[in-house]
Amino acid sequence: MNLFSRWFQRYFSDPQAIILAVLLLVGFGAVLIFGHMLAPVLASIVIAYLLEGVVRVMVRRGAPRLSAVILVFLAFMTFLLFLLFGVTPLLWAQTVELARELPAYINQGQQALLRLPQHYPIVSEEQVAELLQVIRAQSLGFGQRILTYSLTSLPGIITILVYVILLPLLVFFFLKDKETLVRWFSGFLPRERHLSEQVWSEVDVQIGNYVRGKFWEILIVGVVTSVTFALMELKYAVLLGVLVGLSVVVPYIGAAVVTLPVALIAWFQWGWSSEFAWLMAAYAIIQALDGNVLVPVLFSEVVNLHPVAIIVAVLVFGGVWGFWGIFFAIPLATLVNAIIRAWPRPPLNETPVSSS
Repeated sequence: MNLFSRWFQRYFSDPQAIILAVLLLVGFGAVLIFGHMLAPVLASIVIAYLLEGVVRVMVRRGAPRLSAVILVFLAFMTFLLFLLFGVTPLLWAQTVELARELPAYINQGQQALLRLPQHYPIVSEEQVAELLQVIRAQSLGFGQRILTYSLTSLPGIITILVYVILLPLLVFFFLKDKETLVRWFSGFLPRERHLSEQVWSEVDVQIGNYVRGKFWEILIVGVVTSVTFALMELKYAVLLGVLVGLSVVVPYIGAAVVTLPVALIAWFQWGWSSEFAWLMAAYAIIQALDGNVLVPVLFSEVVNLHPVAIIVAVLVFGGVWGFWGIFFAIPLATLVNAIIRAWPRPPLNETPVSSS
């Protein structure tokens, strides 16, 4: 008990530390408890935060804030409508087509697997049979879910419609009335909060750069991959391009996972041919340019974290908040790192006062 008491006095003797700890607990608790209900609000805050950088650039160049907000919002709505009515129907059509052709792909894969024991004696026929049974069960369930989703997705469609209506309204008002909302929220916070402001000022730049950089990385990688696959006449080019674009959300892991469906679709379509080799080479070039050119340009101002820290952050925050936890794993890890470095603590050589 004395050990815990000394630890508490060491790290929580400063009132500013207690204020910061309370703010963090309240914030994380609110997201955990009310995150599902407030999902449109949280998503709108993220999008408004993303667009705020563009608004600030226009304001610095002399544009009135209201005019900048309206122009940026109109550009956002144009992009949103393009996603809803241009990309989404195409994605759905390619997904349904893939589900319909899945049995033929499974049969083609079975034939290839059955030939494995002939070429590689280390693989037994029993192992191949067990693997085929698992693949059949999983693939059949996937195909049925895709084909019947339209009959059971009414609640999901209603949710999407709510998002489509609420998100633009919330984003516009968050951008337009940013200063008013910040002043109102600040009124509930303690006046003495310099430690919290210090941590936020450091993290704000990192999160803003990361969110905007990650958005452009997803967009650029997804578009380039879709166009490349379409030019090379690969089936489901847009669907696979979107998957490759979204894979950059999870560093290291995403690229490794999404390579499998790309290689499988290419193999099912062309087999071991020159077309397959050229497509995989083009895919490897895209991944190399993303990691060695695009990422350094977009994230030059973001704090570099060790790969182990990134993977742990993805596992922890992804397990807590799902997709958004994965997307914000690096900013949240940066927040934790900033808190650890800014947290007040007495010198190591300071000896605690004896109670005797």
